[in-house]
Amino acid sequence: LDPTSFLSPLCERLPQAACILDVGCGSGRDLLWLKNRGFNVLGFDRSFQMAALVKQQVGCSVIVGDFTAFDFSRFSMDATILVGALVHLPCEYFGSVFANIAVGVKKDGLVLLTMKEGRGISTDSHGRVFYYWQDEDLRKSLDSMKLRIVHFHRHESVKDKKDMWLTYVLSKTD
Repeated sequence: LDPTSFLSPLCERLPQAACILDVGCGSGRDLLWLKNRGFNVLGFDRSFQMAALVKQQVGCSVIVGDFTAFDFSRFSMDATILVGALVHLPCEYFGSVFANIAVGVKKDGLVLLTMKEGRGISTDSHGRVFYYWQDEDLRKSLDSMKLRIVHFHRHESVKDKKDMWLTYVLSKTD
């Protein structure tokens, strides 16, 4: 999967060599894409195995931790990306977890957020639970956190054409 379509709207708004945190970095696909374009990147994932894979194959550092409990205030990043990272989080926890992650972004920094569009909950063949969002509900949550939407687009999933993704680039206003 080529991440250009959802990473470019963020990257074109960042200075060269900006520091970017990828929360829920998984195999490091997005870290590699960003690193190859001259950005300074750091991964964050809950899996020791994924962290080791990223270090070996991408050459990036990865912090292993649980984003629902980690203290992101120690960071001062130019941007944080959450590509599909919060789709497994129950909707009632979104506000507090997202706000905790956004604390690690500098004033006037950016956050890239992608979420699955829809209503309700589903479970895939691997037992992973997905929580769906409507654009208007996400906008209400984001507005209450003093985040301004600087880019939005809706796109079809490359993996499954019936899935739609909501992509936001957000500017931290305070």
